[in-house]
Amino acid sequence: MQIELSELSIVALIGLGNKETKSFVKQHFSEQEVLNLGQLEDQGVKLLEEVKLVTVDVSRKPEEAYNMITKLAKKYHYTPVAMIFYNTSMDQEEIESLEKSLNEKGFKKIYRLGNLDELNQISIKRIKLANNKKEFHGPFDIIGDIHGCYDELCELLQKLGYSIDQSQEIAYSEENRKLVFLGDLVDRGPKVTKVLKLVMNMIKEERAYCVLGNHDGKLLRKLKGANVQVIHGLEETLRQLEGESSQFIEELKQFLNSLVSHYVFDDGKLVVAHAGLKEELQGRESKKIRDLAMFGVTTGKLDKLGLPIRLDWSKNYRGKAFVVYGHTPQAKAKIINNTINIDTGCVFGGKLTAFRYPEREIVEVEAKRVYYESVRPFL
Repeated sequence: MQIELSELSIVALIGLGNKETKSFVKQHFSEQEVLNLGQLEDQGVKLLEEVKLVTVDVSRKPEEAYNMITKLAKKYHYTPVAMIFYNTSMDQEEIESLEKSLNEKGFKKIYRLGNLDELNQISIKRIKLANNKKEFHGPFDIIGDIHGCYDELCELLQKLGYSIDQSQEIAYSEENRKLVFLGDLVDRGPKVTKVLKLVMNMIKEERAYCVLGNHDGKLLRKLKGANVQVIHGLEETLRQLEGESSQFIEELKQFLNSLVSHYVFDDGKLVVAHAGLKEELQGRESKKIRDLAMFGVTTGKLDKLGLPIRLDWSKNYRGKAFVVYGHTPQAKAKIINNTINIDTGCVFGGKLTAFRYPEREIVEVEAKRVYYESVRPFL
């Protein structure tokens, strides 16, 4: 039996009552990772802040421990996991009752671990989050919101030194650079499907990465059958997709569903997210983080145009990682507090912009025309 643990897990160790169970824990977890309840609020919190796995011996005050684990898991965007060593004094009925209680408290995964023979056959595999690409150091070419502007994308790629195979719908870099797309591939522009096919093919060939934009997320919900408003350019995307095969639509759903909220590259020195992301959320994953990475920070109120009032999080950013993002179109890309917004409103008649890393070079091309009138002027 193989147990897969996310690198961001808090594991409740239940029933550590004998030498065999303690030996199993010692075999699979380091001394620093195994805490008791008294250490959880101090050493545990430090590990959670450093994005490291934590296990807790809950033999003392289990109810208090369960509540604290789920509370901390929610706060730090971790997965609460339980391992029940049932070769102790617990019988079947007690185990089933405990599992039900743990489910109700919010534990996402619960494992039953048995006698010594069973323990010897168990392996634990640690799974990195999909956004953890710290071992990849670039060089990268990060491209802002495309919104179906395929011609400008091709021009920009050629300017960046890529060769484009139109028949295979893929681009190649002779310098072995990797592309990173900031999301919002769809809506408003004239060639959404061509943009999608090029990006999907490049990711399939492991030549590119892409994060989920809010327009991409809305398209995914629509393709899954959700009742969403067909506005802000989604109607144009759906019109262009009408001529595509059911096979492509299914591949598109799978592709959009696979996109992560953000990526962490270069030993944590580079973070890429559609709308940016504060330091304390980088390298983690949850629905809240996904929403913030797609939509940014808002006040919860609407402006006179009926659009969400956004907060400029970059003004107060003091993080160590350089954050590249888009989402909010502006006339010119510029670095502010170790961040850069490279959405320069191509679909609105502005520019399509790339940011080269680690060179920190901005490369851009002019839009060929205005494809969609912006409700909110970008400056």
